[in-house]
Amino acid sequence: MVIVDRELEKRHEQGNPVRVGMVGAGYMGRGVGLAILAGVRGMRLVAVSNRSLSEAYAVYQHAGVEGIRSVATASELQDSLQTGIPAVTEDPLVLCQSEGIDAIVEVTGEVEFGAEVALNAIQHGKHVVLMNAELDATLGPILKVYADRKGVVITNTDGDEPGVAMNLFRFVHSIGYHPVAAGNLKGMIDPYRTPETQKEFAERYNQKPRMISSFADGTKLSMEATILANATGFRVGRRGMYGPRCSHVKEMLTLLPEPQLRDGGLVDYALGAEPGTGAFVIGFNEDPAKREYMRYFKMGDGPFYMFYTPYHLPHLQLPLTVARAVLFRDPTVTPLGRPVCEVITVAKRALSAGERLDGIGGFTCYGVIDNAEVAAASKLLPMGLSEGCRLKIGIPKDQPICYADVELPPGRLCDRLRTQQDTHFALSNSGPVTLPDTHLYKL
Repeated sequence: MVIVDRELEKRHEQGNPVRVGMVGAGYMGRGVGLAILAGVRGMRLVAVSNRSLSEAYAVYQHAGVEGIRSVATASELQDSLQTGIPAVTEDPLVLCQSEGIDAIVEVTGEVEFGAEVALNAIQHGKHVVLMNAELDATLGPILKVYADRKGVVITNTDGDEPGVAMNLFRFVHSIGYHPVAAGNLKGMIDPYRTPETQKEFAERYNQKPRMISSFADGTKLSMEATILANATGFRVGRRGMYGPRCSHVKEMLTLLPEPQLRDGGLVDYALGAEPGTGAFVIGFNEDPAKREYMRYFKMGDGPFYMFYTPYHLPHLQLPLTVARAVLFRDPTVTPLGRPVCEVITVAKRALSAGERLDGIGGFTCYGVIDNAEVAAASKLLPMGLSEGCRLKIGIPKDQPICYADVELPPGRLCDRLRTQQDTHFALSNSGPVTLPDTHLYKL
């Protein structure tokens, strides 16, 4: 949104910057902090929460900011905000409860922890920006219900592929073309990669091996495609998507089944395609006059046309999502309503009864996207809930894991929210079930 820069400049000139609190201070958190602190006028990163205070301090130090204050309560944070002193804390709820923060950016990638942060932030009237595809793909629809009832925005972020694709989706629609497919560009996928196989690569780029493993084994791709599906209404053509290998993303125009493109649209990905990164949207228009102009501008013969962005810069683009949420209440990418797709849990190797699943990016399982009604009908275990589950039976390699196959860890908020999500959006001819507030989780 080009208008965002001017509105942020106004906030800067008025001395009334958008005030951001960030939960999580890992590699990407430091990048986001650097982007806001060193490059965005009209926005301030006023507080950072992290389990390790040293890493929270490092977010500011990385950007050359000194004089940071450690706080333990919302009142202490409020005092710090009034004096203009950036703050750090171990307790994320301090940020959620502070009156001096407009938006919470959640950057942890953890489902249970992230769910608690998001719910508390919503309850206290904060907009929520998720750089947490794992949480969004698992619980995004029910969190959107809470956000809507509280009158705040919850959104995934520009810069990650779902947000880049959603911006393209809106653009294509706005110029009179009907979006029929959207997705990522992916260099490689091997579902059997583990933190051990990815350790060297992770160390080279100062990343965590589990996170890199989730990229390589396709789980993160499935999470991102699910977020995009839930925001567009597009489905998958088959479990795992088609993911055709091609030399350039433009070839996707002929590599996805036309009947499925015409019948509601697809989320999918291009494997090994140039330009190597970014996102794409396929637009459709059969008007002969429009096709003449598209041929003239070297967009092809139609009626399908490729629109793509050849980059994604999560840390740099995230502040735009924050500004859109706070200034315009415009989510970059958020669920339309009921879940459209789901990420199911699949055994990465033969698993024995009694084993505990180690979750996203681990050694025991990987995530695969499927249509939500298919996953629900077979009662398949969502990948975002898999960590800590104990197997009741042995599971062969590459077999999906069902709820009935596992014992869930006791007392988890994410399981209660998931039960609410499944109930609230129960498939019926009349649409989603509308639950009274008494049926929703109370903080």
